[in-house]
Amino acid sequence: MAVYARAMSADNTDQLNRVKRNLVRALRSDVTEKQRRVLLLYYAEGMTMAQISRKLGVHPSTVSRTIRRGVNRLRRCLRYGAEAFLTQADD
Repeated sequence: MAVYARAMSADNTDQLNRVKRNLVRALRSDVTEKQRRVLLLYYAEGMTMAQISRKLGVHPSTVSRTIRRGVNRLRRCLRYGAEAFLTQADD
């Protein structure tokens, strides 16, 4: 049982690391520079949409829309990556 638990833990760690790498890759190549900047300010820096809008000099609705579009793009990229990974695992 302990061997199985360790193996599952290692698998989860590998999968988590793979997801993190894919997320970083998607942030670097699959979102626009504007989306990347706003997403990093919002999620990594913890700034509010109002703070971001003041910092960038844009309307808060622009910040909200940029975040939504960036998240949707990342979600699509990661979903397609997960499907490819699962397909490879089945082979």
